[in-house]
Amino acid sequence: MTERLTTERLIEVDAVEKVFTIRRKAGRLRRVKDEVRAVDGISFQVPRGEMVGYIGPNGAGKSTTIKMLTGILVPSGGRLRVAGIDPARERTRLARRIGVVFGQRTTLWWDLPLKDSYELVRRMYRVPDAAYRANLDRCVELLDLAPLLDVPVRQLSLGQRMRGDIAAALLHDPEVLYLDEPTIGLDVISKARVRGFLREVNSERGTTVLLTTHDLTDIEQLCRRVMVIDHGRVVYDGGLDGLRAAGDGERTLVVDLDRELPPIEGIPGARTVRVEGPRQWLAFPAARSAAPVVAAVAERYPLVDLSVREPDIEGVIARIYAQRDE
Repeated sequence: MTERLTTERLIEVDAVEKVFTIRRKAGRLRRVKDEVRAVDGISFQVPRGEMVGYIGPNGAGKSTTIKMLTGILVPSGGRLRVAGIDPARERTRLARRIGVVFGQRTTLWWDLPLKDSYELVRRMYRVPDAAYRANLDRCVELLDLAPLLDVPVRQLSLGQRMRGDIAAALLHDPEVLYLDEPTIGLDVISKARVRGFLREVNSERGTTVLLTTHDLTDIEQLCRRVMVIDHGRVVYDGGLDGLRAAGDGERTLVVDLDRELPPIEGIPGARTVRVEGPRQWLAFPAARSAAPVVAAVAERYPLVDLSVREPDIEGVIARIYAQRDE
């Protein structure tokens, strides 16, 4: 688990539930009600300045959680506080302190140039001129938006629009930024630019970020802490190393010997899974330290070089889901 910061808890979620009622046909004239529990008693806290990955399969409850944290949806039970505010009761007041980016939906005005959308945002949030200009200049520089300011939003590519949406969400200096699939559909260059910008915003301004994504590279490059939600429940909350261990993943020691030899044997807790000439791959449990394995190999074999590869995060999460379904 990651070490928790001893700072103000900016987001507090305590036993929160969200139940939807769905009516379905049960014959020609009869309808029955079914309950769908999208979020099932989740609890967590996010300290100020932390960047947290919130991941899970489709339908796990990620977007529902974000919508409750912004006040769009009202919880069916439990308690929510964001910056000390109840989102459902004081949504307008909370809006001045949060920024939201939904990857599939833009907050920009479709037929207006990008710069006019930003001017409307400034007026909506009553951002002082000096702060607005400073924030806009910074976003334009870091997200490479200068060539796009006079372009109508409808003419922007998905990657350009996404960068525009992220800038719009930060013009009023929010304390909390919710990002729901912010890199979905983006090319490699656009993803790298967005990730770099988010790192800088978090480190320099201390903006608290809650990130949901299916691109686990986002999580690995941006977040020290990750929460995994499945069937409306948080099934893991901690660091990436702990996540790999929780999924019973394996780490891999890649060994370069000074000559081609038979597969390495007799290393406690490790097994050789691949051999190509003088290079061999040894697998061992992710929860175990690599040091004893490295020491044992170095003592018995003519070692030239080595490296340790962490387990694939997607495979780890898949194993966690599989374990829960067993």
